[in-house]
Amino acid sequence: MTSTTRVSAPAGRGNAPAGADRVRGRSLVARTRPWLLLAPALVVLAVLMLWPLIRVLLFSLQDYGLPQIVSGETVWIGLDNYTEVLTSAQLWQVVLPNTVGFSVLAVSCTVAFGTAVAVLLASLGTVWRTIVSSAIMAAWAMPAVTGTYVWVWIFDADRGVFNHVLQSLGLQDQAVNWFTDRWSFYAIVLINIVHHGFPFVAVTVLAGLLGVPKELLEAAEVDGAGAWRRFFSIIVPQLRQVFAVVIILSTIWDFKVFAQVFLMPGGAGTNREVLNLGVWSYVESFGQNRYGFGSAIAVLLTLMLLVVTVVYVRTILKEDEL
Repeated sequence: MTSTTRVSAPAGRGNAPAGADRVRGRSLVARTRPWLLLAPALVVLAVLMLWPLIRVLLFSLQDYGLPQIVSGETVWIGLDNYTEVLTSAQLWQVVLPNTVGFSVLAVSCTVAFGTAVAVLLASLGTVWRTIVSSAIMAAWAMPAVTGTYVWVWIFDADRGVFNHVLQSLGLQDQAVNWFTDRWSFYAIVLINIVHHGFPFVAVTVLAGLLGVPKELLEAAEVDGAGAWRRFFSIIVPQLRQVFAVVIILSTIWDFKVFAQVFLMPGGAGTNREVLNLGVWSYVESFGQNRYGFGSAIAVLLTLMLLVVTVVYVRTILKEDEL
């Protein structure tokens, strides 16, 4: 009689492939679930932002004007529009100095004034802090168009309050048109931008100030540190990320400022000395019907903003790693 010996497989070994497949399946689902949740928002962003950017880039590579719109013809000219922009005296002598110089000054003044207001709000009680915060938020809630027209009325040459006050005080004999001079024009724009932008900085910095540990400030005060020393040695390092956010956002907003310049007398292109990149792109596109040339200006503006943002973010990240 021949006996047959049966050797049983180790427990669970025969199910290993199925178990591994289930683990890989769960891992795949775990990796793709965030993207599936983000997919609707990413699709909306792609339609509303990415596709228009691609279209502007394509227009910048074409000789695209009113004849091409009517005929539907596509005339590719490569980088000729960019060459014309970068070799233009208008860019280097007027537009770029106006854009860069104004944005640096506007960001500095907005962040400094907004931080000062935040420190004031932090020192107030709950009731007064709520009242003052509500008051300054009214300036932020005001549309840029409305705020610009208010400042135009204040500095109007004929009926402006500013000229009337100066004449009443005997500081000037006759009314002055403050919008014809390049420096006074941008001084008014600066006041407008700071007035409209400081509430955002104040409220954001205030939120950070309220999170600074009071023990650190009290210990520094006991050690004899003054208000300025406590601010720059304790508060500023604690709020580095907050300041990074407000500076980056303020730079983006002020670098591409449009309405506050365009709506001022002469800002729509009649006074070529006050053009910045945003208004110059609009004037060339819709005023001169040179949509390809205007698109090239817009692309350069976008690239400059990306460079500034990336450099600043990398600087902040390197400081955090030290």
